[in-house]
Amino acid sequence: MAKILKIYENNPQESLIAEVVKTLQSGGLIIYPSDTIYALGCDINNLKAMQKLAKIKDVKLEKAHFSIICNDLSHLSNFTKDINTSTFRILKNNIPGPFTFIMEANRDLPLAYKGKKTVGIRVPDHSIPQMIVEKLGNPIASTSIRDEDEIIEYSTDPELIAEKYDHLVDIVIDSGYGENIASTIVDLTSGEPEILRQGKGIL
Repeated sequence: MAKILKIYENNPQESLIAEVVKTLQSGGLIIYPSDTIYALGCDINNLKAMQKLAKIKDVKLEKAHFSIICNDLSHLSNFTKDINTSTFRILKNNIPGPFTFIMEANRDLPLAYKGKKTVGIRVPDHSIPQMIVEKLGNPIASTSIRDEDEIIEYSTDPELIAEKYDHLVDIVIDSGYGENIASTIVDLTSGEPEILRQGKGIL
């Protein structure tokens, strides 16, 4: 059964964040809030956890497109090729924020991402995922929690999310109702920003 931790954005308890980090380090899966919607996440360097994440999404890991959640721009060079000035300016002006930026991947990707030519980088403007990544010491892999309802595309109630994913994840962070608008996906691989999905973020 998933453990529900009530952690709030304005004043995240360090002891609870530490519990989340310990769970991630041991290969656990979490559901966490962001500046857009609730999401599923795991330690990007834990292959077994990544495989569990892919299984929940009913996709083969090598075909999965999980975002990489960072807490600032410092992790970018670990995953992406050299960034030109105009691309860096776009990132600097919009990070943290409700965007997922598609960028060219380098060869130093974690095992689960090997062979991918592009990666989606995200830095949510939300203290909880930022603290988790900071305390973990490396990014987390992440994917949105979608709803089967045709009208409500994304689940917003953490209690209902906890019910649905009770036996699939280890921790659900209850931070109150989330939003139901996802991040804006921006492709930066060509040098010119191309919006692949318009979400909450406005470039």
